[in-house]
Amino acid sequence: MAKTTVSLVLGAGGARGLAHIGVIDWLDENGYEIRSIAGSSMGALIGGIYAAGQLQVYTDWVTRLEKLDVFRLLDFSFGAGGLIKGERIINILRELVGHHQIEELPFSFTAVATDLEEQKEVWLNHGPLFDAIRASIAIPSIFTPFEIDGQLLVDGGLLNPIPIAPTLRDKTDLTIAVNAGAPPSPELAQREKAAAPPANSYHKYHERILQFINSLQRREMKETPESLGLFEVIAKSLDAMENTIARFKLAAYAPDIIVDIPSNACLFYEFYRANELIALGRERAAAACCGHGHESHSPDP
Repeated sequence: MAKTTVSLVLGAGGARGLAHIGVIDWLDENGYEIRSIAGSSMGALIGGIYAAGQLQVYTDWVTRLEKLDVFRLLDFSFGAGGLIKGERIINILRELVGHHQIEELPFSFTAVATDLEEQKEVWLNHGPLFDAIRASIAIPSIFTPFEIDGQLLVDGGLLNPIPIAPTLRDKTDLTIAVNAGAPPSPELAQREKAAAPPANSYHKYHERILQFINSLQRREMKETPESLGLFEVIAKSLDAMENTIARFKLAAYAPDIIVDIPSNACLFYEFYRANELIALGRERAAAACCGHGHESHSPDP
């Protein structure tokens, strides 16, 4: 039986993007053939690694990460255009995945970034794979910008968090978009509260690091304006902007299937929760793709 061919669009979303792995796994196991990928930020990272044929290698690595392992991957660079240089994680990924040229991948791949000077989105579909990924994941104020061909590039999610447009000319049966910034799920919020670790579960020094990283990410609880730090304001602003743009993109281009990953599935840095996020991706893909996507939005779990 012929497989259903797919153009897959993987959205921005920090660690929530690990759910993309579960979506891809489910598609591969259920009669779908991915022939094109466009990704923004974490979607570009997961999509590029899959296109390079090394998603299982990456999955084996990321599912072994613990909380402090994630912090050790951060190469801080205060005052250099962002808090984190990003070289350490990219070098590790290159060692895991290998060096690849985008034009030599087995199917079409596009990473989306934002040109700071020209204030426009840039489609990266040729050249070194990890250069494109590094540019696409450069979240402003968090990761330092990355230069390619004289262009100073940052996170593609700023202008196109769900990059459907690069797939419009594909000759595939379906376009499936994964929205990693979908509305919060009340049930996931309850799971989060139940799973919260005690405050004294980590060494005092490590707890201070955790509190600092937490300050970079939006809070789920209500806060007064006075309690919000600079980076919390930045994170909330970026989240609001990207989610608004994503809604417009989804309405304008109307993919055949939308796989929704709730925005409260995790905080942006919680890569140590890979197993549950991958499972969530599989669950959401199954719900959305049932009946070949006649129902675009999957229900809350």
